[in-house]
Amino acid sequence: MLEITGSSHRFCDGISRRNFLQIGAFGAGITLADVLRARAASSSVNPAAGTTGRPKSAIMIYLPGGPSHIDMYDLKPNAPAEFRGEFKPIATNVSGIQISEHFPMQAKMMDKLAIIRSLVSVDEHSDSLVTTGYPERVNMTAGHPSFGSIVSKIRSSQASSVPHFVSLRGMSRGTEPGYLGISHRPFTPSGQGQSNLRLANGVTAERLEARKQLLTGFDDLRRDLDQSGTMSGLDTFGQKAIEMVTSGVVRKALDLTQEDAATRERYKGVEQFLTARRLVEAGVGCITLSIGGWDTHGQNFTTLKRQLPQLDRAIANLINDLHDRGLANDVVTVVWGEFGRTPKINSGAGRDHWSPVMSAMIAGGGLKMGQAIGSSTERAERPKDNPYTVPQVLATIYRAMGIDPAMTFMNGAGRPMYILDDREPVRELI
Repeated sequence: MLEITGSSHRFCDGISRRNFLQIGAFGAGITLADVLRARAASSSVNPAAGTTGRPKSAIMIYLPGGPSHIDMYDLKPNAPAEFRGEFKPIATNVSGIQISEHFPMQAKMMDKLAIIRSLVSVDEHSDSLVTTGYPERVNMTAGHPSFGSIVSKIRSSQASSVPHFVSLRGMSRGTEPGYLGISHRPFTPSGQGQSNLRLANGVTAERLEARKQLLTGFDDLRRDLDQSGTMSGLDTFGQKAIEMVTSGVVRKALDLTQEDAATRERYKGVEQFLTARRLVEAGVGCITLSIGGWDTHGQNFTTLKRQLPQLDRAIANLINDLHDRGLANDVVTVVWGEFGRTPKINSGAGRDHWSPVMSAMIAGGGLKMGQAIGSSTERAERPKDNPYTVPQVLATIYRAMGIDPAMTFMNGAGRPMYILDDREPVRELI
């Protein structure tokens, strides 16, 4: 067995959210061929196509710990000092919209972005809500699938040499496929996951071909014994598994040395964003990644002075690259955490959990950009107008991907389940 572990984030409750996935290596347990076979057997839905004829993709950027909305996208310069904090707002290239002084690169491209300032969340240290549309307390029993798992399910019948769902941040509650089954878990390229994309040590292309011939021989025997006529040479899904390894598409996408030195320098320190862009170009349907640690109960401003410029550079490079490559309308990107932070600064120069309102940034996907949607009260404590929920944002992203959030799938008990129960879209984005 091989074990793929995710990156660890330790939050204020003392629990390190590191989850792991154990799967069988080729030849034992669950093989890549088994996964492909299971996906095809369970799929009856056609993939959604983007405006360029390629299926649309999503990049879901998770800020673990809960980023401070009042210091990023919803500053309140007229609030009392104990609320507004140290940072000042700056103008963007869209009249009337201001964001943090530590987001100068995004400020210059606000016409390519949209901000939601009136999102209502739940007080949970979990990525469950922002990836499935349901809080962890519900998903512990209901097992609603993640956004990427839904994409994987819908595109299962699509011929592809790349996985439909990739997690660059390991496994978590929010990346689980729930009742869709293990075949729709994400591919995680860290550790053994990436090594499985290469031929095993000592296995040459010639030896691989010999093994294929051996498998064909076994299949000939199975076909002789098979009265249904379904066996016809090498199993289709075995072929696909081999093609995924031998084609090298994913392996090449993960190899950042394929990029020129100037591009690698632009993404220095935020290489996951470059990897996400390359995976989208390779045809992956959903990529999730995370950056930083945002549970700033203490020294909020010290932490953000370090992290916000890094996030700004990462977002700006990614979105500009997607535009330059003609992919802006075919890739939707969302940046958010599980909740906001308390508008009032605490005695440790920090901000605590705050779920009554938070912000999110969205880009691309054919949605309407260059706007700030909704607003919060004068101290950023609650929505002032146009309140929206996290599931409504997900519903909007599903629609941008060509997926109906009212679609149903059977759960383990044989009951049809909607992708989302709360599925009204964010009207201003449509």
